[in-house]
Amino acid sequence: MPANRNALIRYKTIDKCLQRRNRKWTLEDLIDACSDALYEYEGIDKGVSKRTVQSDIQTMRSDKLGYNAPIIVIDKKYYTYEDPNYSITNIPLSEQDLGLLSESIAMLKQFKGFSHFRELEGMVQKLEDHVYSQQSATNPVIDFEKNDNLKGLEYLDPIYQTIIKQEPIDITYQSFKARKASTFTFHPYLLKEFRNRWFVIGKRDREPTILNLALDRIIDIIPNEEVIYQLGDFDSESYFKNVIGVSVSNNVETQSVVLFVNHKHAPYILTKPLHHSQKVIQKDHYGVTISLDVQLNFELEKEILSYGEAVRVLAPNRLKRNIRERLENANENYQSELTDKGISVAFKRLAYKGLAIFHHTYTQREIRHISRQLNRFFQNKIPSQVDLLSLDKNLLNVVINKNITQIIRKKNKNLQLIQATYFDNAPIEQQHFNWHQSTQFTTYSSSLIVHLHLSDIDEKNGLQSFLLGSHKHIHTPQNIDLISENSFGFKQEASKGTAYIFSPLLLTKFEPARSPNRKIIRLAFASE
Repeated sequence: MPANRNALIRYKTIDKCLQRRNRKWTLEDLIDACSDALYEYEGIDKGVSKRTVQSDIQTMRSDKLGYNAPIIVIDKKYYTYEDPNYSITNIPLSEQDLGLLSESIAMLKQFKGFSHFRELEGMVQKLEDHVYSQQSATNPVIDFEKNDNLKGLEYLDPIYQTIIKQEPIDITYQSFKARKASTFTFHPYLLKEFRNRWFVIGKRDREPTILNLALDRIIDIIPNEEVIYQLGDFDSESYFKNVIGVSVSNNVETQSVVLFVNHKHAPYILTKPLHHSQKVIQKDHYGVTISLDVQLNFELEKEILSYGEAVRVLAPNRLKRNIRERLENANENYQSELTDKGISVAFKRLAYKGLAIFHHTYTQREIRHISRQLNRFFQNKIPSQVDLLSLDKNLLNVVINKNITQIIRKKNKNLQLIQATYFDNAPIEQQHFNWHQSTQFTTYSSSLIVHLHLSDIDEKNGLQSFLLGSHKHIHTPQNIDLISENSFGFKQEASKGTAYIFSPLLLTKFEPARSPNRKIIRLAFASE
């Protein structure tokens, strides 16, 4: 190591100068740079002698400090590095330094197992791995989980400093659910990591409730010197005792959660318990049943879902219901996924027969959302027929979901929505029970009708029938009678979430319904 701090400052200054290859450095330039650095860092204003800098260069060139710096002189005047990528900061540790570090690691490991030094364990392993990789010239054999691209890490140290100094901050924050950011005074108590995300735990000014704020949702923090820090009686160990994760509710009681884990995944949960309260209730060749005493929260559900089919909730019923619903929604995401190939095949049927059927165009969650939006708009008194174009555009954004958008764009990018009607009941007008064409769209060069089924359609609530292949011409009433008398109509039950896409000229009719419970959205798309 350098003999003193002033020498180290000079070595680093010379190193920085010689790395800047856009300038030629004379000995006088290096003397001036070292003098400025000593004044800036140590307040020494007497400067540096020529002999001192020349000695520094010789020391850096030598093996005395392990630098072996490739310093050369060009044109007998200008100093530079022969290797443009060289820097004294990049040199490996010397054998002596590695030996000292190894001894230090061995000493620290003597404290392993003591509670006061448990926090050092990860640091010791990292240090030991670094020394090993330097000595053996191999890649590290320990790789700790990290996410260098995680947002909000720049706030870790500033918030840490405010906690140890007991200073409040003004924080600008926007949660994922908030439409816009808000700024408030916050008293931070604890920084907590969970699943490689960081949170700050504390209280808003003059409010008793403990909050957890994700660092990746912080927009800005500013120290607040005008507000007195509210220390409170926060105890992190007792606060997080009954939860998995960081979401704690003061008004929610701890519940006994009972889970069954199949035999294949049981060893993973037994060797790494989900919570410190985990107990084994029963064990057999099918798997293991365990219990946890925890609050029901979002992180608990995520933990259970991370095991997929391996874990089944036995109790409580509320958690069981939530997990089942989320798994059903996840399954629907795959069922409702449309492929370009599948759409292309369906459009070949559309061109030939005039009808294409897309199952699972909507998920059950989307259908429930549409119903809630309509009930909210009409205050639970929905008319039997609603013009959706006259309502809030947010509802249409739900109706025209990604699947419908994908289908329409695949057919014709110029198609525009010109009609959107919601029908709450089966048709009762007589003309709908006869074969007919939708000729009002014949003025458009291209048009499509889409029927979105928001309820299961069967013979009970009125099937829709089609005469396939009848869509290529506008037919006279006589031709319609002739075609219908000599053709078999196509009718099919439709499950909730199915979309019928057909040509307006396709001959259609409805079967009389015994039950009025029939919910359909009819969309018309056309282009000039």
